[in-house]
Amino acid sequence: MSPRDSGAPHEPEVLSSTSGSVAQRPLLVRRPSLRWAVPAVVLVLALVGGGVSRMLTADASPSLPPRTASALLVDLQSALPQSFSGTVVQKSDLGLPSFPTSGAQGSSDFLSMLTGTHTLRVWYGGEDKQRVALLGSLGESDVVRNGNDLWTWSSTKNQATHTKLDPDDLKHPSPSAAPSTPQDAADWLLRSLSPSTDVSTDGTAKVAGRAAYELVLKPKDRASRVGQVRIAVDSEKKMPLRVQVFARGASTPAFEVGFTQVSFDAPDQAQFTFTPPPGATVSEGKPGTTHEKLPKDRITTVGSGWTRVGIVSDVTKPTEGRGGDLLSALPKVSGSWGSGRLFESDLLCAVLTDDGRVVFGAVDPERLYQAAAR
Repeated sequence: MSPRDSGAPHEPEVLSSTSGSVAQRPLLVRRPSLRWAVPAVVLVLALVGGGVSRMLTADASPSLPPRTASALLVDLQSALPQSFSGTVVQKSDLGLPSFPTSGAQGSSDFLSMLTGTHTLRVWYGGEDKQRVALLGSLGESDVVRNGNDLWTWSSTKNQATHTKLDPDDLKHPSPSAAPSTPQDAADWLLRSLSPSTDVSTDGTAKVAGRAAYELVLKPKDRASRVGQVRIAVDSEKKMPLRVQVFARGASTPAFEVGFTQVSFDAPDQAQFTFTPPPGATVSEGKPGTTHEKLPKDRITTVGSGWTRVGIVSDVTKPTEGRGGDLLSALPKVSGSWGSGRLFESDLLCAVLTDDGRVVFGAVDPERLYQAAAR
């Protein structure tokens, strides 16, 4: 949904976050249980055509009592975890090419979520009970966690993997290529809050049939390619119902994840029990392997907040097949930092250097070159 004047009966209130404020305390630090321990395989159902757009269009703005931006930030950081289930639609228009493993939008491969539109079913029964379902047109994949037991299932491969989670797994949940719920997206975005962020309200919206306040985050630093982030906060439950990320000057989001249906009733406990179907190949995973980690000496960051730049070293560049073709199609760039290929979209930029680094961020190429020179 495009930014708009919602006609709410109160004036927008802007809060420039300051050091030590509530906005500075990352939500993930205060509430780590909201980071689901799920691996990189999830269930996806791809939606096609105009039906997706209709589902993501909010209803008429509801009438709610005025709420300030600072109050909404407190709501997000202090809301108690609760059980819920629902349907989530995630849209990514980041300018990325389709990945060789993703195929069409109907793919059940997790990487397919980096592009196109997908629908997920999610269940949250507490800190130790979660399930994410991703359905593809040709198959499905499941991730089910129940206590220390984690199951992943691929119907396409007819394979299931069971892993006993160890304390390190529980402490460091698996990273995702893209946030799979509005809460995941809000957690990630709120980590970027710093004195360089303006926080305001912009009326109300109805998302998944529920009344919500619109919280708006805007980077002050023009070096960021993020124009604004809009978070729809449930007026009753205080949790995010939708997160939208807009590139500078854009009227439509480059990334969006939001509920189209949500229930706060406790999910059926059977949702967290998985039994491999007859004939499936079942393997036992090793504790500590449920999340991939980059060695500390391979990844560094430069800067902070909205303009933070990441640098991954020792990257093997594709030379053959589709990956090699995509790389060779990117424009060549060079400078005091070296030479390489530049990927650029409205929101993201990345440089794949000839010496085996990937330098990336939601910033202009010049900022990447400066980071690469370090």
